[in-house]
Order: sequence, then structure tokens, then C-alpha cells
Amino acid sequence: MDQSPAPPQAGRPRSEQARRAVLHAVDDLLVEIGYSAMTIKGIAERAGVGRQTVYRWWSTKAEILLEACVVDAAAELHTAVRSDPRAELVAYLRALNTFLTASPAGLGYRALIGEAQHDPAVRDLVRAANLLDASARPVLHRVRARAPEMPDDALAAAQLTGPVLTLILTAQDPVSERALRAHVVALLRGWGA
Repeated sequence: MDQSPAPPQAGRPRSEQARRAVLHAVDDLLVEIGYSAMTIKGIAERAGVGRQTVYRWWSTKAEILLEACVVDAAAELHTAVRSDPRAELVAYLRALNTFLTASPAGLGYRALIGEAQHDPAVRDLVRAANLLDASARPVLHRVRARAPEMPDDALAAAQLTGPVLTLILTAQDPVSERALRAHVVALLRGWGA
């Protein structure tokens, strides 16, 4: 009786499996070689798919990286509901701090922000995804009832995330817990909470 393993099945991998492999590959390559050295060819090779498979879903490496960031951010920036507005905002900012400084997706998002400064197509992608605004809105909606002076969602999200993003982009270090708490206290005071 032949005990050798069955040969691998020929054919194309399932589409969702290939898509996920590409998203994982772009995260890995970003950490290993950086955004500027990444290519569609390299992403496809790392994912174990053909370039035509990659181009079926994305036109550029920025589109791939942004999708990976958005998918990961949805999980990494989600926080549990808290009854206290201060605790709610601090928990979100802790998650944001970790995302931007320790997560491959956060590193990818920072790379895209940098690239967006001189590439209008990347700028349009980043703007359309609106990653930080989208992740902050559920938190802001939970706090809004106790913060009557909170501005519209877009401005409130910018007020919440902007200082943390700026500090991380310029210093590349996590923002201290003390600074996060002070930022939340000032925001809530300004929002009439």
C-alpha cells in the first residue's frame, strides 16, 4: 500500500483565499522592506498568486495596502462600550496609539499618509477611506449625549484623533497615557461635558 502523500491539487485557489493572502503579504512586505520597495510583483509572489489575480482586485499597491489597513483597523480600533465618556474616549485613544505605533496596519496607514503628501491618487484613496473618522464615529456617537457642545462628526473625529496622529507622525513614539488622558479631559471640557 502506497503511503506517500497525495499530490497537491492543481487549479486556482479560491478567490477569497487569494485575496486574504494578498492582504497578508502586503502587511508582511511593508514591515520587511517598506512601502517604496514594495511592488505588485513582489506582493503577488509573497501571496503565492499570479499578478493577474492581484490586478483583478486592485490597480496599485496603495489600494492593496489601504484595504489591508481598513480591514485590520476595523478590528484593532474597536473598543467595548463604557458608561463613562472619559473612559470611552481614553480607551479609543489607547487603541489608536497602539494601532499607529505597533500594528503593521497602522504602519501601513502612516506610510500611506506620507505617500499621500506627494501622490494625488494616494491622497484621494486615503481621503475616501477616511479610516480614522470611520473608526472614531461609533465612539463619538456614544459620548455625544453627554457632550452637548461636541461639533459635527467630522470635526469631532479630527479633534479626537488629530493630536495623537500628529504626535506619532512627528515623533514616531507612542503618546503617553498621561497625555492621552489630558487630551480627553480638555476635549470633554470643550464639548461641554
